[in-house]
Amino acid sequence: MSRPTRRTVLGAGLAAAGTGLLTACSGAMNGMDRSSGGGGTSPGSDYLAPDSKEVGAAEALRNPGPERAFKLTAVETPLDLGGGRTVRSWAYGDDLPGKEVRVTAGDTLALTLANHLPVATSVHWHGLALRNDMDGVPGLTQRDIGPGGSFTYRFAVPHPGTYWFHPHSGVQQDRGLYAPLIVEDPKEPLAYDKEWVIVLDDWVDGVDGSTPDAVLAELSRGMGGMDHGGSGSGSGSGGMEGHDMSNMSMTTRKSPSPKPSGPSRMLMGATSDLLGGDAGDVGYPHYLVNGRTADQPQTFTAKPGDRIRLRVINAGGDTAFRVALGGHRLTLTHADGLPVVHTEADALLLGMGERLDALVTVGNGVFPLTALAEGKNRTALAVLRSGGGAAPTASARPKELDGKVVHGGQLKAAESVRLEPGRPDRTIEFELTGSMMTYDWAINGRKYDPAQRHPVRSGERVRLSFVNSTTMWHPMHLHGHSYALADGGARKDTSIVLPGKRLDVDFDADNPGLWMVHCHNVYHAESGMMTVLGYLK
Repeated sequence: MSRPTRRTVLGAGLAAAGTGLLTACSGAMNGMDRSSGGGGTSPGSDYLAPDSKEVGAAEALRNPGPERAFKLTAVETPLDLGGGRTVRSWAYGDDLPGKEVRVTAGDTLALTLANHLPVATSVHWHGLALRNDMDGVPGLTQRDIGPGGSFTYRFAVPHPGTYWFHPHSGVQQDRGLYAPLIVEDPKEPLAYDKEWVIVLDDWVDGVDGSTPDAVLAELSRGMGGMDHGGSGSGSGSGGMEGHDMSNMSMTTRKSPSPKPSGPSRMLMGATSDLLGGDAGDVGYPHYLVNGRTADQPQTFTAKPGDRIRLRVINAGGDTAFRVALGGHRLTLTHADGLPVVHTEADALLLGMGERLDALVTVGNGVFPLTALAEGKNRTALAVLRSGGGAAPTASARPKELDGKVVHGGQLKAAESVRLEPGRPDRTIEFELTGSMMTYDWAINGRKYDPAQRHPVRSGERVRLSFVNSTTMWHPMHLHGHSYALADGGARKDTSIVLPGKRLDVDFDADNPGLWMVHCHNVYHAESGMMTVLGYLK
């Protein structure tokens, strides 16, 4: 069998990861409840399970390449954020971000995670159209990995691009448990001299006793009459009375209930016109580029005239970032891993979970790469040095931040990855509901229930309609697929849905299994703004 083209890779499942793995995963899935109804339309037994033969068969159509083996350990460890700030947190090894995993499209990735944390964890491979039983959602596609346990994720990597991985267990992503996944193109069409992977984050864990679990506990109490986040309409906040939040974790087992700790992290008054109003719920003490504060930033070196590929990943929990490189214009080339029509910009806007790639030709000097926490009036910093001069200070605000700001929703898909024209066979409407007042974020007025599935069928063109009935923005993420924005827009897996707006996206149902759809604000998701797409048998 010949090696698949990029279009073929985008249009089908993954290569088989081995019958032994499928058998092992089948055993791991025993005992998971798949008997409940899905969206009130079909019983749970009508849906393909992650360990079904259809999942294996779809991936057996691939021609998997050589296996690339990696080992990863989730540990509690001190992390140096720079500027004399050391915190104790959870991370992959001793690195923040975790050490980059780099493979080539068509490779088989085999990564063994050893869990040395005091709680269960998992790994979700954000943006990849991988086999369903490797997607890393405890209670849906796998059993969680308990303390002292390990699990090997093994799957063919379908297509090149900029991706990342993180837990899908509670609010663990808002600690240090994340790392880049870079998938190289064996027929790379871009020409560049160097590559700079830029991971953005908002940081609270271990600062003055704060933890993400304590932040969630504070937010979950709501604001009473001080509603700044939104108000549900129709099936929104009013319809959620009496729902038990104790079973709404991303994982089958939540972390222990936190004791009150640290100062209040609830944010008031953060606004952004780019985000349609309210910018976020959480006031973070630090904002990071590649694990460093602006007081002691990372420095990237190049020569004048070098062409650099920037791979920018927003790994934050509650913060959109506006990113600019002082003294330079950027040429956007990819959104969420997939190529776009090249577009010039002064600055980039990324919601949580989004990735943007850009090319830049380096001038002579020392330049700030500034990531503005959108609406929160704080910045993260890294430095590009190609000549002499003083390093920029932590307060550097390049004028490009106020120039032409481009986000993924404004980009057009490159011809090689455009969906074939076609009308949707099925439309699923997701109303985004809830408010900051009672912190009852949900989809269609219903908090996450893994037994509820919205049916799709293999071979269909499916339209997802996100209708934001709140007055807060939500970065919505679809697992296991990339979708197309309207009118030839970019192929993406995560998109900002502005307050009071509707966003329609289309995808081809070509990857069987059970797939999450959720807000990538980690606190909104964990409070209930998640649901499941299920492929019918």
